[in-house]
Amino acid sequence: MTKTELFLELAKPNKNGISRWVSISEFVGKFKDLQLGNGGSWCRKSSSLAKKYIVEFDKSITKGNSIDRIRLNGFNTEQTFNQAIRQDIKYFYKNKNCVMLGINGNSENTKIEIDHKDGRKNDLRVSDIKTQKLEDFQPLCKAANDAKRQICKKCVETGKRWNAKNLKGNPYPFYDGDENYTAELGCVGCYQYDPVEYRKTSVKRICDEATKNTCKFIFDKLYSDDE
Repeated sequence: MTKTELFLELAKPNKNGISRWVSISEFVGKFKDLQLGNGGSWCRKSSSLAKKYIVEFDKSITKGNSIDRIRLNGFNTEQTFNQAIRQDIKYFYKNKNCVMLGINGNSENTKIEIDHKDGRKNDLRVSDIKTQKLEDFQPLCKAANDAKRQICKKCVETGKRWNAKNLKGNPYPFYDGDENYTAELGCVGCYQYDPVEYRKTSVKRICDEATKNTCKFIFDKLYSDDE
């Protein structure tokens, strides 16, 4: 029996997911495994219990910040994003080079991490390992993934997407859309979302422009800031 099952047996929530207050003094005998010890991992926000129920804590009975009682106060209707990645996807990407820096090393910053392309992590299809696709992910070394994480964080805060022309030689700011984040496009079109697709699309666009313009026009597009 899991700790979640043990607590549910002890708390006995009703059909609405509401239980009585359960004192930690009841965590004895059959229920001794529920003793909180190192922070109570079985009832944390990330626990399976908290994903199903609204878990409330009472710390008002004894001095300090210790949890005195726990209760369930209904079902948790808020959908949370599960960051787990299916094993076959991990296996496919683990030996691939970083799509941004082209490396796959053994040092901390060069080790490959499997990155969720969509930095906002708000697509519940990608959250479900049963419906995940290879194209939802990409191999990034830790250094690139750390940088992308900060870039995505800023995009969430400002609603402005990262301009690919921040990298010298990149000819276009985005491969689809513009700097404004929209629900319609999401992250699609941003270099950080898919640098490989950015490069492919850029080559096609440049080839199209090359049929209509001079070589100097293309060179100036790539290196307009060169002296």
